[in-house]
Amino acid sequence: MGKGFFEVPVAKNEPILSYAPGTPEREEVLKAYKEMYNSTIDVPLYINGKNIETGDTATMSPPHDHKHALGVYHKAEKKHIKEAIESSLEARKKWAKMPWENRAAIFLRAAELIAGPYRAKINAATMLAQSKNIFQAEIDSACELIDFLRFNVQSMIEIYKEQPESTAAAWNRLEYRPLEGFVYAITPFNFTAIAGNLPSSAALMGNVAIWKPSDSQVYSAKVVLDVFKEAGVPDGVINMVMGDPEMITDTILESPDFSGLHFTGSTTVFKNIWKQIGNNIHNYKTYPRIVGETGGKDFIVAHKTSNPKQVATAISRGAFEFQGQKCSAASRCYIPKSLWGDVKKYVQEDLKSFKMGTPENMDNFINAVIHEGSFDKLASYIDQAKKDDNAEIVAGGEYDKSEGYFIQPTVIKTEDPKYTTMCTELFGPVVTIYVYEDDKWEETLHLVDGTSEYALTGAVFSEDRYALQQGVDILENAAGNFYLNDKPTGAVVGQQPFGGARASGTNDKAGSKLNLYRWISPRMVKETFVSPTDYRYPFLGED
Repeated sequence: MGKGFFEVPVAKNEPILSYAPGTPEREEVLKAYKEMYNSTIDVPLYINGKNIETGDTATMSPPHDHKHALGVYHKAEKKHIKEAIESSLEARKKWAKMPWENRAAIFLRAAELIAGPYRAKINAATMLAQSKNIFQAEIDSACELIDFLRFNVQSMIEIYKEQPESTAAAWNRLEYRPLEGFVYAITPFNFTAIAGNLPSSAALMGNVAIWKPSDSQVYSAKVVLDVFKEAGVPDGVINMVMGDPEMITDTILESPDFSGLHFTGSTTVFKNIWKQIGNNIHNYKTYPRIVGETGGKDFIVAHKTSNPKQVATAISRGAFEFQGQKCSAASRCYIPKSLWGDVKKYVQEDLKSFKMGTPENMDNFINAVIHEGSFDKLASYIDQAKKDDNAEIVAGGEYDKSEGYFIQPTVIKTEDPKYTTMCTELFGPVVTIYVYEDDKWEETLHLVDGTSEYALTGAVFSEDRYALQQGVDILENAAGNFYLNDKPTGAVVGQQPFGGARASGTNDKAGSKLNLYRWISPRMVKETFVSPTDYRYPFLGED
């Protein structure tokens, strides 16, 4: 076996391809999209390296073409979840002892597989399954997942290098052990990269994971799983299960070997799981690590010195890219009265230029929302705003689900800073504007801080440095990712570690060492070179 203090390749962000007309990547992804659209797949459970077909299936369809079937996925029974737990614990015996450079090599290989032979496939799958345009798919399923894998390896090495001081008489060493048990990874529909990162970041640190992807993302999750398999992740290290979320979660949390939760999704679901873990705490062999990134009600606050075109662009991009289906999407904006006319004009011009439809047509900036439940919820809020005296639709407001779940990007202006769409997370292409008096800047900042239970992302625009600093100070606890003169979304791995507090999660910053620390249990080893042979200390000597 080779010995050495190994250096890993320096992590670099994956370049984003343009997909401009005539480029080879555009032709390649369109070819993959059409081939995948015109075929069907069967996605089984994946437990201990085996594909398990249960016969209890659900159909997968593109949100923009919901009458079309892409295939089916199989749903687990309780016995399958127990099998996944058992196989994970068995796999842990070897995986936890695997030298770190081998774990690193596996996930670095996964990154290169996505960068190369799997790039078109994983992007096309994300376009089909989640109705993302090619640019949104590229920065998510290709580039961000590649970045997660590369930078996680680099962060792992930095952690391992962190060692205590030693003396001539004693050698102090910190071992970074994996958790004693298994990790449960629950991933959302909206980012293929998150689906890949949550189980793999824990696995990289020597843990085993049971991964439950969102029902609405199983299609692209299968591609991620295929990458992990080809990269060499051993059987049982990452098991993928689908089905009844309550049954799966209940079964997993019943196990005394449950040691960690890696979660991205609904705030309500996360709180309920946390409560459930608390109720079961006496059953566990160790205190479980609980890591969650949940909801957001993300803001843009503009000062009177702001550039109205910049503010408008931040709204158009921050609120409507990927139909606002990002935890970080701008959904409430505070605009000074003196700027509102210009900001409104520019946003309206942007929205008029938006094209909406299938991701296959790359002229389309806007695609469909994820499913009928989301569509119906968003439509109800839009309808209510049309009826309310203290709200008006200043752009958009139409919707249609006859072929796909299409919601027109919508801008609501309200006279009430606590209007329901200023406070409630909608998770769709709807943004609400509150216009404030120019001289109430500080008051408005306190209003922003006190309006929402969430604290994920936020942005402040100003050309006045004192005003910016006020925003930074007053909104200290209002956002885990804070942006000055930029939209509140689009965090890049290795540049802006991502996560929020309050009802937005545990703020463990995905894509950084801060997250990886949660998947290790350090052991301090002190080795004394010459052990004492007499209990007496000098102070016990006689005068």
